[in-house]
Amino acid sequence: MDVFEKYDYWKTDSFFDDSTRDELKALDPGGRDKKEIEDRFYRDLEFGTGGMRGIMGAGTNRMNVYTVGKATKGLGEYILNTYSRDGKDRGVAIGYDTRNNSEIFSRVAARVLSSMGIRVYLHPFPVPTPQLSYSVRYWRCVAGIVITASHNPKEYNGYKVYDEFGGQLVPKQANEVTRYVNAIWDYKEIDFTGNPNLVRMADCTDSYVREVRKQARLVDNNAKESLKIVYTPLHGTGNVPVVQTLLQEGFVNLDVVNAQTIYDGDFPTVKSPNPEDEKALEMGIQQAEMQNADIVLGTDPDGDRVGIAVRTNHAYRLMTGNQVGALMMDYLLESTEYSEKSAVVKTVVTSELGADIARSFGLRVFDTLTGFKYIGEKITQFEKAAENGAADKAFNYFFGYEESYGYLVGTHARDKDAVVSSLIICEMAAKYKAEGKTLIDKMNEIYDSYGYYRDDLDSFTLKGKDGLKEIQSIMKRLREEGLPVQGIDSVIDYMEGVHADSFGPLPKSDVLKFVMGDGSWIAVRPSGTEPKIKFYYSIKANSEGEADIRLEHYKEAIYTELKLYK
Repeated sequence: MDVFEKYDYWKTDSFFDDSTRDELKALDPGGRDKKEIEDRFYRDLEFGTGGMRGIMGAGTNRMNVYTVGKATKGLGEYILNTYSRDGKDRGVAIGYDTRNNSEIFSRVAARVLSSMGIRVYLHPFPVPTPQLSYSVRYWRCVAGIVITASHNPKEYNGYKVYDEFGGQLVPKQANEVTRYVNAIWDYKEIDFTGNPNLVRMADCTDSYVREVRKQARLVDNNAKESLKIVYTPLHGTGNVPVVQTLLQEGFVNLDVVNAQTIYDGDFPTVKSPNPEDEKALEMGIQQAEMQNADIVLGTDPDGDRVGIAVRTNHAYRLMTGNQVGALMMDYLLESTEYSEKSAVVKTVVTSELGADIARSFGLRVFDTLTGFKYIGEKITQFEKAAENGAADKAFNYFFGYEESYGYLVGTHARDKDAVVSSLIICEMAAKYKAEGKTLIDKMNEIYDSYGYYRDDLDSFTLKGKDGLKEIQSIMKRLREEGLPVQGIDSVIDYMEGVHADSFGPLPKSDVLKFVMGDGSWIAVRPSGTEPKIKFYYSIKANSEGEADIRLEHYKEAIYTELKLYK
Protein backbone atom coordinates (compact mmCIF):
# COMPACT_ATOMS: atom_id res chain seq x y z
CA MET A 1 0.00 0.00 0.00
CA ASP A 2 1.13 3.55 -0.64
CA VAL A 3 0.99 6.27 2.01
CA PHE A 4 -2.66 7.21 1.54
CA GLU A 5 -3.83 3.63 1.20
CA LYS A 6 -2.22 2.93 4.58
CA TYR A 7 -3.87 6.03 5.96
CA ASP A 8 -7.31 4.93 4.70
CA TYR A 9 -6.77 1.41 6.08
CA TRP A 10 -5.88 2.66 9.56
CA LYS A 11 -8.71 5.20 9.46
CA THR A 12 -11.46 2.74 8.51
CA ASP A 13 -10.58 -0.79 9.62
CA SER A 14 -12.38 -1.79 12.83
CA PHE A 15 -9.24 -3.59 14.07
CA PHE A 16 -7.88 -0.20 15.12
CA ASP A 17 -9.47 1.36 18.19
CA ASP A 18 -11.86 4.29 18.08
CA SER A 19 -9.36 6.88 19.32
CA THR A 20 -6.87 5.90 16.60
CA ARG A 21 -9.47 6.11 13.85
CA ASP A 22 -10.89 9.38 15.19
CA GLU A 23 -7.41 10.94 15.31
CA LEU A 24 -6.86 10.07 11.66
CA LYS A 25 -10.35 11.11 10.53
CA ALA A 26 -9.66 14.57 11.92
CA LEU A 27 -6.84 15.06 9.40
CA ASP A 28 -7.43 16.66 5.97
CA PRO A 29 -5.65 14.48 3.38
CA GLY A 30 -6.37 16.84 0.47
CA GLY A 31 -5.25 20.03 2.13
CA ARG A 32 -3.44 21.29 5.20
CA ASP A 33 -2.58 17.84 6.61
CA LYS A 34 -1.19 16.15 3.50
CA LYS A 35 2.43 16.46 4.70
CA GLU A 36 1.43 15.31 8.17
CA ILE A 37 -0.20 12.16 6.78
CA GLU A 38 2.84 11.46 4.62
CA ASP A 39 5.11 11.73 7.65
CA ARG A 40 2.88 9.39 9.67
CA PHE A 41 2.79 6.68 7.00
CA TYR A 42 5.75 7.04 4.60
CA ARG A 43 7.63 4.33 6.53
CA ASP A 44 7.33 1.99 9.48
CA LEU A 45 8.86 3.38 12.67
CA GLU A 46 12.35 1.99 12.46
CA PHE A 47 13.53 -0.61 14.94
CA GLY A 48 17.32 -0.54 15.25
CA THR A 49 20.22 -0.53 17.69
CA GLY A 50 18.44 2.07 19.80
CA GLY A 51 15.14 0.18 19.67
CA MET A 52 12.42 2.58 18.54
CA ARG A 53 11.85 6.23 19.29
CA GLY A 54 9.37 8.62 17.75
CA ILE A 55 6.50 11.04 18.12
CA MET A 56 3.40 9.54 19.71
CA GLY A 57 0.28 9.28 17.58
CA ALA A 58 -1.60 7.20 15.03
CA GLY A 59 0.35 5.82 12.07
CA THR A 60 3.05 3.36 11.09
CA ASN A 61 5.76 5.97 11.73
CA ARG A 62 4.53 6.85 15.20
CA MET A 63 4.77 5.41 18.70
CA ASN A 64 1.41 3.80 19.52
CA VAL A 65 0.03 0.55 20.90
CA TYR A 66 0.21 -1.09 17.46
CA THR A 67 3.83 -0.25 16.66
CA VAL A 68 4.76 -1.25 20.22
CA GLY A 69 2.85 -4.49 19.72
CA LYS A 70 4.65 -5.16 16.46
CA ALA A 71 8.09 -4.59 17.99
CA THR A 72 7.18 -6.82 20.93
CA LYS A 73 5.84 -9.58 18.71
CA GLY A 74 9.13 -9.50 16.78
CA LEU A 75 11.14 -9.60 19.99
CA GLY A 76 9.03 -12.51 21.24
CA GLU A 77 9.66 -14.50 18.04
CA TYR A 78 13.39 -13.82 18.40
CA ILE A 79 13.31 -15.07 22.02
CA LEU A 80 11.38 -18.24 21.14
CA ASN A 81 13.70 -19.07 18.26
CA THR A 82 16.88 -18.24 20.18
CA TYR A 83 16.14 -19.55 23.68
CA SER A 84 13.22 -21.94 23.13
CA ARG A 85 11.66 -23.17 26.40
CA ASP A 86 14.34 -21.48 28.49
CA GLY A 87 13.31 -18.14 27.02
CA LYS A 88 9.69 -18.70 28.01
CA ASP A 89 10.60 -19.66 31.57
CA ARG A 90 13.23 -16.99 32.24
CA GLY A 91 11.14 -14.32 30.60
CA VAL A 92 11.47 -10.59 30.06
CA ALA A 93 11.72 -7.68 32.51
CA ILE A 94 9.74 -4.56 31.55
CA GLY A 95 10.14 -1.07 32.95
CA TYR A 96 8.82 2.34 31.98
CA ASP A 97 9.39 6.01 32.73
CA THR A 98 6.99 8.86 33.55
CA ARG A 99 6.15 9.90 29.99
CA ASN A 100 2.64 10.02 28.65
CA ASN A 101 1.56 6.52 27.56
CA SER A 102 4.67 4.82 28.97
CA GLU A 103 2.69 2.69 31.41
CA ILE A 104 0.14 1.85 28.69
CA PHE A 105 2.88 0.78 26.27
CA SER A 106 4.57 -1.33 28.97
CA ARG A 107 1.32 -3.21 29.61
CA VAL A 108 0.81 -3.73 25.86
CA ALA A 109 4.29 -5.28 25.69
CA ALA A 110 3.48 -7.49 28.69
CA ARG A 111 0.24 -8.70 27.10
CA VAL A 112 1.84 -9.49 23.75
CA LEU A 113 4.71 -11.45 25.31
CA SER A 114 2.51 -13.34 27.74
CA SER A 115 0.16 -14.25 24.89
CA MET A 116 3.18 -15.92 23.30
CA GLY A 117 3.78 -17.96 26.46
CA ILE A 118 6.69 -15.81 27.68
CA ARG A 119 6.91 -14.94 31.38
CA VAL A 120 6.98 -11.20 32.19
CA TYR A 121 8.32 -9.28 35.20
CA LEU A 122 6.53 -5.93 35.01
CA HIS A 123 7.61 -3.07 37.23
CA PRO A 124 4.52 -1.69 39.00
CA PHE A 125 5.61 1.96 38.84
CA PRO A 126 8.08 4.09 36.85
CA VAL A 127 11.74 3.17 37.37
CA PRO A 128 15.05 4.48 36.01
CA THR A 129 16.45 2.82 32.91
CA PRO A 130 19.57 1.62 34.80
CA GLN A 131 17.29 -0.13 37.29
CA LEU A 132 15.65 -1.99 34.39
CA SER A 133 19.13 -2.96 33.21
CA TYR A 134 19.90 -4.24 36.71
CA SER A 135 16.58 -6.10 36.98
CA VAL A 136 17.25 -8.20 33.87
CA ARG A 137 20.12 -9.97 35.63
CA TYR A 138 18.46 -9.78 39.05
CA TRP A 139 15.55 -11.91 37.77
CA ARG A 140 17.80 -13.89 35.33
CA CYS A 141 15.70 -12.85 32.34
CA VAL A 142 16.70 -13.39 28.72
CA ALA A 143 15.77 -9.81 27.77
CA GLY A 144 14.46 -6.52 29.02
CA ILE A 145 12.29 -3.72 27.65
CA VAL A 146 12.09 -0.15 28.87
CA ILE A 147 9.53 2.32 27.57
CA THR A 148 11.24 5.71 27.48
CA ALA A 149 12.34 8.50 25.19
CA SER A 150 14.97 9.58 27.73
CA HIS A 151 15.35 13.37 27.56
CA ASN A 152 13.42 13.95 24.31
CA PRO A 153 10.57 16.50 24.15
CA LYS A 154 7.19 15.50 25.60
CA GLU A 155 5.75 14.49 22.20
CA TYR A 156 8.14 11.52 22.01
CA ASN A 157 8.26 8.07 23.47
CA GLY A 158 10.50 5.09 22.81
CA TYR A 159 11.12 1.38 23.23
CA LYS A 160 14.56 0.01 24.14
CA VAL A 161 15.53 -3.65 24.32
CA TYR A 162 18.17 -5.21 26.58
CA ASP A 163 19.91 -8.55 26.29
CA GLU A 164 20.33 -11.17 29.03
CA PHE A 165 23.44 -9.40 30.36
CA GLY A 166 21.50 -6.18 30.96
CA GLY A 167 22.99 -4.25 28.05
CA GLN A 168 21.17 -2.57 25.20
CA LEU A 169 21.20 -4.54 21.98
CA VAL A 170 24.26 -3.90 19.83
CA PRO A 171 24.00 -4.01 16.01
CA LYS A 172 24.40 -7.77 15.52
CA GLN A 173 21.66 -8.52 18.07
CA ALA A 174 19.44 -5.65 16.95
CA ASN A 175 19.65 -6.76 13.33
CA GLU A 176 18.41 -10.21 14.33
CA VAL A 177 15.46 -8.78 16.26
CA THR A 178 14.74 -6.32 13.43
CA ARG A 179 14.49 -9.22 11.00
CA TYR A 180 11.66 -10.71 13.09
CA VAL A 181 9.96 -7.33 13.53
CA ASN A 182 10.06 -6.57 9.80
CA ALA A 183 8.59 -9.98 9.00
CA ILE A 184 5.30 -8.87 10.58
CA TRP A 185 3.25 -7.36 7.77
CA ASP A 186 -0.21 -7.51 9.28
CA TYR A 187 -0.96 -6.05 12.70
CA LYS A 188 -3.79 -8.56 13.00
CA GLU A 189 -1.13 -11.26 13.53
CA ILE A 190 -0.46 -9.77 16.97
CA ASP A 191 -2.33 -11.16 19.97
CA PHE A 192 -2.95 -8.26 22.35
CA THR A 193 -5.12 -10.21 24.83
CA GLY A 194 -2.39 -11.38 27.23
CA ASN A 195 -2.09 -14.18 29.77
CA PRO A 196 -2.28 -12.71 33.31
CA ASN A 197 -0.91 -15.96 34.78
CA LEU A 198 2.44 -15.19 33.16
CA VAL A 199 2.68 -11.52 34.22
CA ARG A 200 4.21 -10.84 37.62
CA MET A 201 4.21 -7.33 39.07
CA ALA A 202 7.70 -7.14 40.57
CA ASP A 203 9.94 -4.52 42.18
CA CYS A 204 13.67 -4.62 42.95
CA THR A 205 14.26 -1.00 44.02
CA ASP A 206 15.73 -1.82 47.43
CA SER A 207 18.15 -4.36 45.95
CA TYR A 208 19.15 -1.92 43.21
CA VAL A 209 19.86 0.84 45.73
CA ARG A 210 21.97 -1.55 47.82
CA GLU A 211 24.08 -2.32 44.75
CA VAL A 212 24.46 1.38 43.95
CA ARG A 213 25.60 2.08 47.51
CA LYS A 214 28.41 -0.48 47.17
CA GLN A 215 30.14 2.10 44.94
CA ALA A 216 30.42 4.64 47.78
CA ARG A 217 33.99 5.76 48.51
CA LEU A 218 33.80 8.68 50.92
CA VAL A 219 33.91 7.79 54.64
CA ASP A 220 34.04 11.35 56.03
CA ASN A 221 30.54 11.69 57.53
CA ASN A 222 31.13 15.30 58.59
CA ALA A 223 31.94 16.23 55.00
CA LYS A 224 28.78 14.51 53.79
CA GLU A 225 26.60 16.27 56.36
CA SER A 226 28.15 19.64 55.51
CA LEU A 227 27.31 19.48 51.80
CA LYS A 228 24.10 21.34 50.89
CA ILE A 229 22.37 19.72 47.92
CA VAL A 230 19.33 20.66 45.85
CA TYR A 231 18.03 17.86 43.65
CA THR A 232 15.39 17.76 40.91
CA PRO A 233 14.20 14.65 39.06
CA LEU A 234 12.58 16.85 36.36
CA HIS A 235 9.25 15.01 36.74
CA GLY A 236 11.04 11.72 36.16
CA THR A 237 11.98 8.41 37.74
CA GLY A 238 15.11 9.45 39.64
CA ASN A 239 13.41 10.85 42.72
CA VAL A 240 12.96 7.65 44.76
CA PRO A 241 16.34 5.93 44.20
CA VAL A 242 18.46 9.11 44.15
CA VAL A 243 16.98 10.49 47.37
CA GLN A 244 17.05 7.05 49.01
CA THR A 245 20.70 6.53 48.05
CA LEU A 246 21.92 9.95 49.16
CA LEU A 247 20.09 9.92 52.49
CA GLN A 248 21.23 6.40 53.32
CA GLU A 249 24.81 7.41 52.53
CA GLY A 250 24.67 10.31 54.98
CA PHE A 251 23.92 13.27 52.71
CA VAL A 252 21.24 14.53 55.06
CA ASN A 253 21.40 18.18 53.94
CA LEU A 254 19.33 17.36 50.86
CA ASP A 255 16.37 19.32 49.47
CA VAL A 256 14.29 18.42 46.44
CA VAL A 257 12.42 20.70 44.06
CA ASN A 258 8.95 19.59 45.08
CA ALA A 259 7.15 20.89 41.99
CA GLN A 260 9.40 18.71 39.83
CA THR A 261 8.97 15.50 41.83
CA ILE A 262 5.47 15.05 40.38
CA TYR A 263 5.27 12.40 37.67
CA ASP A 264 4.02 14.34 34.65
CA GLY A 265 4.72 13.43 31.03
CA ASP A 266 3.95 16.99 29.92
CA PHE A 267 6.98 18.21 31.92
CA PRO A 268 5.07 21.42 32.76
CA THR A 269 7.87 23.25 34.59
CA VAL A 270 10.56 22.91 31.90
CA LYS A 271 10.81 23.51 28.18
CA SER A 272 12.89 20.35 27.83
CA PRO A 273 13.56 17.72 30.55
CA ASN A 274 17.16 17.42 29.38
CA PRO A 275 19.90 18.12 31.94
CA GLU A 276 22.15 19.09 29.01
CA ASP A 277 19.86 22.12 28.55
CA GLU A 278 20.91 24.88 30.94
CA LYS A 279 17.28 25.97 31.39
CA ALA A 280 16.30 22.55 32.78
CA LEU A 281 18.00 23.33 36.10
CA GLU A 282 16.56 26.84 36.49
CA MET A 283 14.09 25.94 39.27
CA GLY A 284 16.75 23.95 41.09
CA ILE A 285 19.19 26.87 40.89
CA GLN A 286 16.54 29.31 42.16
CA GLN A 287 15.91 27.06 45.16
CA ALA A 288 19.64 26.63 45.72
CA GLU A 289 20.15 30.41 45.73
CA MET A 290 17.55 30.79 48.51
CA GLN A 291 19.17 28.02 50.56
CA ASN A 292 22.79 28.83 49.72
CA ALA A 293 23.27 25.24 48.54
CA ASP A 294 26.65 24.03 47.31
CA ILE A 295 25.43 21.99 44.35
CA VAL A 296 22.36 21.38 42.19
CA LEU A 297 21.67 17.95 40.67
CA GLY A 298 19.12 17.23 37.92
CA THR A 299 18.31 13.83 36.40
CA ASP A 300 16.36 13.23 33.20
CA PRO A 301 12.98 11.43 33.01
CA ASP A 302 14.41 7.92 32.83
CA GLY A 303 17.14 8.53 35.39
CA ASP A 304 20.20 7.71 33.31
CA ARG A 305 21.68 11.21 32.79
CA VAL A 306 22.58 13.81 35.41
CA GLY A 307 23.49 17.47 35.07
CA ILE A 308 24.98 19.68 37.79
CA ALA A 309 25.40 23.33 38.72
CA VAL A 310 28.03 24.43 41.24
CA ARG A 311 27.96 27.49 43.49
CA THR A 312 30.78 29.94 42.86
CA ASN A 313 31.43 33.39 44.33
CA HIS A 314 29.19 35.04 41.74
CA ALA A 315 26.55 32.54 40.59
CA TYR A 316 25.78 28.90 39.98
CA ARG A 317 27.85 27.53 37.14
CA LEU A 318 26.78 24.59 35.00
CA MET A 319 29.35 21.93 34.20
CA THR A 320 29.53 19.95 30.98
CA GLY A 321 29.36 16.18 30.70
CA ASN A 322 32.99 16.07 29.65
CA GLN A 323 34.06 18.10 32.69
CA VAL A 324 32.12 15.92 35.12
CA GLY A 325 33.52 12.81 33.45
CA ALA A 326 37.07 14.09 33.92
CA LEU A 327 36.36 14.99 37.56
CA MET A 328 34.91 11.55 38.25
CA MET A 329 37.88 9.90 36.58
CA ASP A 330 40.31 11.83 38.75
CA TYR A 331 38.30 11.18 41.94
CA LEU A 332 37.92 7.46 41.29
CA LEU A 333 41.64 7.10 40.66
CA GLU A 334 42.33 8.82 43.98
CA SER A 335 39.90 6.62 45.91
CA THR A 336 39.90 3.21 44.19
CA GLU A 337 42.42 0.42 43.76
CA TYR A 338 43.45 -0.18 40.16
CA SER A 339 46.02 -2.10 38.15
CA GLU A 340 47.46 -2.30 34.65
CA LYS A 341 44.42 -4.44 33.77
CA SER A 342 41.96 -1.72 34.80
CA ALA A 343 40.05 -0.32 31.85
CA VAL A 344 38.20 2.89 31.08
CA VAL A 345 35.64 3.02 28.27
CA LYS A 346 34.43 6.16 26.53
CA THR A 347 32.78 7.08 23.23
CA VAL A 348 34.56 8.52 20.20
CA VAL A 349 32.78 11.88 20.60
CA THR A 350 33.85 12.27 24.23
CA SER A 351 36.71 14.59 25.19
CA GLU A 352 40.19 13.07 25.58
CA LEU A 353 40.75 14.84 28.91
CA GLY A 354 39.41 12.02 31.09
CA ALA A 355 41.27 9.50 28.93
CA ASP A 356 44.50 11.46 29.34
CA ILE A 357 44.05 11.32 33.12
CA ALA A 358 43.44 7.56 33.00
CA ARG A 359 46.47 6.93 30.78
CA SER A 360 48.69 8.98 33.08
CA PHE A 361 47.86 6.46 35.83
CA GLY A 362 48.57 3.51 33.54
CA LEU A 363 44.98 2.48 32.80
CA ARG A 364 43.89 1.11 29.43
CA VAL A 365 41.40 3.27 27.51
CA PHE A 366 38.90 1.80 25.05
CA ASP A 367 36.94 3.90 22.55
CA THR A 368 33.46 2.90 21.40
CA LEU A 369 30.86 4.32 19.07
CA THR A 370 28.29 6.75 20.42
CA GLY A 371 25.74 5.04 22.62
CA PHE A 372 26.20 3.55 26.06
CA LYS A 373 25.19 0.15 24.71
CA TYR A 374 28.74 -0.18 23.42
CA ILE A 375 30.18 0.60 26.85
CA GLY A 376 27.88 -2.01 28.37
CA GLU A 377 29.02 -4.47 25.70
CA LYS A 378 32.65 -3.89 26.69
CA ILE A 379 31.88 -4.85 30.31
CA THR A 380 30.38 -8.13 29.11
CA GLN A 381 33.33 -8.74 26.77
CA PHE A 382 35.80 -8.23 29.63
CA GLU A 383 33.89 -10.68 31.85
CA LYS A 384 33.57 -13.32 29.14
CA ALA A 385 37.28 -13.05 28.36
CA ALA A 386 38.09 -13.68 32.02
CA GLU A 387 35.74 -16.69 32.11
CA ASN A 388 37.36 -18.11 28.97
CA GLY A 389 40.93 -17.55 30.15
CA ALA A 390 41.74 -14.97 27.45
CA ALA A 391 44.20 -12.98 29.56
CA ASP A 392 44.96 -10.47 26.80
CA LYS A 393 41.30 -9.36 26.79
CA ALA A 394 40.37 -9.91 30.44
CA PHE A 395 40.33 -6.32 31.65
CA ASN A 396 38.68 -5.06 34.82
CA TYR A 397 36.07 -2.43 34.11
CA PHE A 398 36.93 0.73 36.05
CA PHE A 399 34.74 3.53 34.68
CA GLY A 400 32.69 4.33 31.59
CA TYR A 401 31.30 7.65 30.42
CA GLU A 402 30.10 9.74 27.50
CA GLU A 403 29.93 13.47 26.87
CA SER A 404 26.12 13.56 27.00
CA TYR A 405 25.99 13.44 30.83
CA GLY A 406 26.08 9.65 31.08
CA TYR A 407 28.39 7.76 33.49
CA LEU A 408 28.59 4.31 35.04
CA VAL A 409 30.57 3.39 38.16
CA GLY A 410 30.32 -0.32 38.97
CA THR A 411 28.85 -3.16 36.93
CA HIS A 412 25.48 -3.52 38.64
CA ALA A 413 23.96 -2.02 35.45
CA ARG A 414 25.13 -2.14 31.85
CA ASP A 415 23.85 1.32 30.99
CA LYS A 416 24.57 4.84 32.15
CA ASP A 417 23.27 5.41 35.65
CA ALA A 418 22.33 8.81 37.05
CA VAL A 419 21.68 7.30 40.50
CA VAL A 420 25.21 6.05 41.14
CA SER A 421 26.59 9.11 39.32
CA SER A 422 24.68 11.44 41.66
CA LEU A 423 26.26 9.63 44.60
CA ILE A 424 29.81 9.98 43.26
CA ILE A 425 29.26 13.63 42.28
CA CYS A 426 28.06 14.43 45.82
CA GLU A 427 31.04 12.59 47.30
CA MET A 428 33.42 14.66 45.17
CA ALA A 429 31.69 17.92 46.10
CA ALA A 430 31.75 17.02 49.80
CA LYS A 431 35.41 15.99 49.78
CA TYR A 432 36.57 19.11 47.99
CA LYS A 433 34.37 21.39 50.13
CA ALA A 434 36.10 19.95 53.20
CA GLU A 435 39.38 20.95 51.53
CA GLY A 436 38.09 24.49 50.88
CA LYS A 437 37.45 23.92 47.17
CA THR A 438 34.53 23.60 44.77
CA LEU A 439 34.23 21.25 41.81
CA ILE A 440 35.10 24.27 39.63
CA ASP A 441 38.32 24.78 41.58
CA LYS A 442 39.20 21.11 41.16
CA MET A 443 38.43 21.32 37.45
CA ASN A 444 40.88 24.20 37.08
CA GLU A 445 43.56 22.16 38.86
CA ILE A 446 43.02 19.39 36.32
CA TYR A 447 43.35 21.89 33.45
CA ASP A 448 46.62 23.14 34.97
CA SER A 449 47.95 19.58 34.95
CA TYR A 450 46.62 18.27 31.63
CA GLY A 451 45.95 21.32 29.44
CA TYR A 452 42.78 23.25 28.70
CA TYR A 453 39.95 21.53 26.83
CA ARG A 454 36.92 23.37 25.45
CA ASP A 455 34.11 21.03 24.43
CA ASP A 456 30.82 21.98 22.85
CA LEU A 457 27.91 20.53 20.90
CA ASP A 458 25.61 21.95 18.22
CA SER A 459 22.40 20.13 17.25
CA PHE A 460 20.40 21.15 14.20
CA THR A 461 16.82 19.86 13.96
CA LEU A 462 15.64 18.89 10.46
CA LYS A 463 12.23 17.26 10.74
CA GLY A 464 10.31 14.86 8.54
CA LYS A 465 11.11 13.15 5.26
CA ASP A 466 12.71 16.26 3.77
CA GLY A 467 14.81 16.80 6.89
CA LEU A 468 16.13 13.23 6.69
CA LYS A 469 17.18 13.82 3.07
CA GLU A 470 18.95 17.05 4.03
CA ILE A 471 20.87 15.32 6.83
CA GLN A 472 21.94 12.59 4.41
CA SER A 473 22.98 15.25 1.89
CA ILE A 474 25.13 17.06 4.46
CA MET A 475 26.92 13.83 5.45
CA LYS A 476 27.51 13.01 1.77
CA ARG A 477 28.95 16.47 1.12
CA LEU A 478 31.25 16.29 4.13
CA ARG A 479 32.60 12.94 2.96
CA GLU A 480 33.27 14.31 -0.51
CA GLU A 481 34.46 17.84 0.28
CA GLY A 482 35.55 17.74 3.92
CA LEU A 483 34.84 20.23 6.69
CA PRO A 484 35.22 23.94 5.76
CA VAL A 485 37.85 24.76 8.42
CA GLN A 486 41.62 25.04 8.39
CA GLY A 487 44.15 22.85 10.18
CA ILE A 488 42.62 19.40 9.71
CA ASP A 489 45.33 16.76 9.83
CA SER A 490 43.30 13.57 9.30
CA VAL A 491 39.74 12.30 8.84
CA ILE A 492 38.24 9.19 10.45
CA ASP A 493 35.18 7.83 8.66
CA TYR A 494 33.47 5.30 10.90
CA MET A 495 31.43 4.01 7.97
CA GLU A 496 34.62 2.30 6.83
CA GLY A 497 34.85 0.03 9.88
CA VAL A 498 37.60 1.52 12.04
CA HIS A 499 39.88 -0.94 13.81
CA ALA A 500 39.55 -0.19 17.50
CA ASP A 501 41.23 -2.73 19.78
CA SER A 502 41.94 -6.41 20.47
CA PHE A 503 38.20 -7.13 20.35
CA GLY A 504 38.08 -6.15 16.68
CA PRO A 505 36.89 -3.24 14.55
CA LEU A 506 34.08 -0.95 15.57
CA PRO A 507 30.74 -1.52 13.84
CA LYS A 508 30.23 0.73 10.82
CA SER A 509 28.50 3.95 11.78
CA ASP A 510 27.57 7.21 10.06
CA VAL A 511 30.13 9.33 11.93
CA LEU A 512 32.92 11.57 10.64
CA LYS A 513 35.74 12.84 12.86
CA PHE A 514 38.08 15.60 11.64
CA VAL A 515 41.29 15.61 13.71
CA MET A 516 43.79 18.48 13.94
CA GLY A 517 47.49 18.31 14.59
CA ASP A 518 47.26 19.45 18.21
CA GLY A 519 44.69 16.78 19.11
CA SER A 520 41.64 19.02 18.73
CA TRP A 521 38.79 17.55 16.69
CA ILE A 522 35.32 18.08 15.27
CA ALA A 523 32.93 15.15 14.84
CA VAL A 524 29.66 15.04 12.90
CA ARG A 525 26.89 12.47 13.06
CA PRO A 526 23.13 12.20 12.58
CA SER A 527 21.30 11.53 15.84
CA GLY A 528 20.07 7.99 16.22
CA THR A 529 17.02 9.02 18.25
CA GLU A 530 15.93 12.47 16.99
CA PRO A 531 15.66 14.27 13.61
CA LYS A 532 18.95 16.07 14.20
CA ILE A 533 22.47 16.34 12.88
CA LYS A 534 25.06 16.91 15.60
CA PHE A 535 28.44 18.68 15.52
CA TYR A 536 30.82 17.90 18.41
CA TYR A 537 33.77 20.20 19.10
CA SER A 538 36.77 19.41 21.29
CA ILE A 539 39.37 22.18 21.28
CA LYS A 540 42.68 21.75 23.08
CA ALA A 541 44.45 25.03 23.77
CA ASN A 542 46.77 26.84 26.16
CA SER A 543 43.98 28.92 27.67
CA GLU A 544 40.21 29.33 27.82
CA GLY A 545 40.36 32.53 25.76
CA GLU A 546 42.34 30.91 22.96
CA ALA A 547 39.99 27.92 22.88
CA ASP A 548 36.88 30.13 22.75
CA ILE A 549 38.23 32.15 19.82
CA ARG A 550 39.03 29.01 17.84
CA LEU A 551 35.66 27.44 18.65
CA GLU A 552 33.71 30.48 17.41
CA HIS A 553 35.81 30.60 14.26
CA TYR A 554 35.05 26.94 13.48
CA LYS A 555 31.35 27.36 14.19
CA GLU A 556 30.99 30.43 12.00
CA ALA A 557 32.69 28.69 9.08
CA ILE A 558 30.48 25.60 9.41
CA TYR A 559 27.22 27.55 9.82
CA THR A 560 27.99 29.73 6.79
CA GLU A 561 29.25 27.06 4.43
CA LEU A 562 26.62 24.42 5.24
CA LYS A 563 23.78 26.96 5.65
CA LEU A 564 22.81 25.67 9.07
CA TYR A 565 20.80 27.83 11.43
CA LYS A 566 19.91 27.49 15.10
